[in-house]
Amino acid sequence: MLQSLHVHNFALLEDAKVDFAPGFNVFTGETGAGKSILVDAFGVVLGNRASADYVRTGADSFWVQAVFDISGQEQLQAFLEEQGIEVDDDLFLKRQVTIAGKSKATVNGVQVPLNVLKAISTMLVDIHGQHENQALLKADAPRILIDGFGGERIADCLKAYSDLYNKYVALQKKLEALKVDSEQQDLLLDRYDWEVKEIEAAKLRIGEEEALEDEAKVLQNSEKIITAVNGAYNLLDDDKAVLSLLAKAKGNLQNAVRYDSRLSILLDNLDSAWLTLDDCRQELSEYLSRTDFNGERAVEVQQRLDTIYRLHKKYGGSTEAVLNYLEATKVKYNELLDLASTISKAEKEMASLTRELTACADVLTAERKAQAENLTQLITSHIHDLAMPNGVFEVAFTKLDKFTSNGRDGMTFMFSANMGEPVSELEKVASGGELSRIALAIKTVMSSSGDVPTMVFDEIDTGVGGVTAQMMAEKIASISKIGQVLCITHLPQIAAFADRHIFIEKQSSEGRTATMLSVLDEEQRIRELMRMTAGTSESSAAYENAKELLTAAKAVKDKR
Repeated sequence: MLQSLHVHNFALLEDAKVDFAPGFNVFTGETGAGKSILVDAFGVVLGNRASADYVRTGADSFWVQAVFDISGQEQLQAFLEEQGIEVDDDLFLKRQVTIAGKSKATVNGVQVPLNVLKAISTMLVDIHGQHENQALLKADAPRILIDGFGGERIADCLKAYSDLYNKYVALQKKLEALKVDSEQQDLLLDRYDWEVKEIEAAKLRIGEEEALEDEAKVLQNSEKIITAVNGAYNLLDDDKAVLSLLAKAKGNLQNAVRYDSRLSILLDNLDSAWLTLDDCRQELSEYLSRTDFNGERAVEVQQRLDTIYRLHKKYGGSTEAVLNYLEATKVKYNELLDLASTISKAEKEMASLTRELTACADVLTAERKAQAENLTQLITSHIHDLAMPNGVFEVAFTKLDKFTSNGRDGMTFMFSANMGEPVSELEKVASGGELSRIALAIKTVMSSSGDVPTMVFDEIDTGVGGVTAQMMAEKIASISKIGQVLCITHLPQIAAFADRHIFIEKQSSEGRTATMLSVLDEEQRIRELMRMTAGTSESSAAYENAKELLTAAKAVKDKR
């Protein structure tokens, strides 16, 4: 349930805060006072599109905060815990947007992405604006409504159907591919055979490429290697080279050690160095004697690498990928050899699956028809209460010529407002006022099965007046007994039923205009109902009429 809404620097709402009652909350005010702006602000904090155009002139940002009581909403609380958000009975949603268009959303002080905010909002609020009336005319509206009304019964049928449908689509795609292959069988067999032979002839081995690249590097730099090794050998082997000089140094120290034993360590070090360098000289000599940089081998290595690189480029980018491609191609080749049998097997499987899917779709259709009958009876009864005593609301079913992800049902809303007139497609016969009443009837039925605690009606009374307005007011009031209702209205009959009446008005001061919100007391409500009923009239008759509206509304509410 929405407890409060605080809007700061949002268009004409400079700093507006209002608290809400658990039942029926009504907003009224002159046309242009800012009622729609308030709904827009509420939509922004619920995750709707947030434009920087809403930032109040002279401000650098706007923010909107909504506080909800979520005690008892176990599903929402579980979702919050999954998101790492601390759970309490009170839930704080806040959305800030800068003049540069940057948006920041927080839930209980934790910053969240917009999709999380929207997911939370769907469990908190259902906003029904004027455009939702037109949504009844959309092609998928009947299916969505019936499936929602049917709850778990339809959900279970739809789940069973969806599982089969996914298998059906996958098999259908496979069969289509097989038939395409069948048309090109000879070409594909030649291609697969050539690819298999090409890869197998190469006799690829994992790791071979790296070893060849190392060998190629040596072969390509053979002249530099020989020159360097020869130079190193000569520096060690020449009469004036390092080894000869070390031998002379050893001889000198050997003479000195006879007189000073402390030099023994140095003599040992020189002897060790000489031995190490002599071993190095011998190994360099052996390297020069056994190394034969064969130019033909260099060509052979490069050709082998070219073959590997070419296969990598054609079949996958690595030796492992090429070998995997080889195995897959062998499988496809063998399948293609027995393609006729494979297609026949797939067609039999498709026929069996089609029968199974048809039966499952029929079960779904039967359940939908049963639920639609219950639903339309309830909606029709509420339509009768809304000054359409002869109204009839039905759902017409047709069988589609193909399976879809949602079944095989074509569904259309049918309606007749007058006795003796046959039902016709809703979009062809319903007026704007009738759409509003049908939408309210649907909301009344669905409110008892829904789990969203707050419902918003934004001028749902469009095109409605007189006795119908009274009926509509009673319906909205009955919904507010089940959950919280926020309603923007121009009709005094609806406003009279409110548990809390919030007045929206523009005020100007120091050259600026701002929209203000205020909760009306009993006397103020009478004055506002007078304005809504009689305009600027201040007559005692207008006063008594407004007062009577409140009294009558209270009497109706007390009976429920």
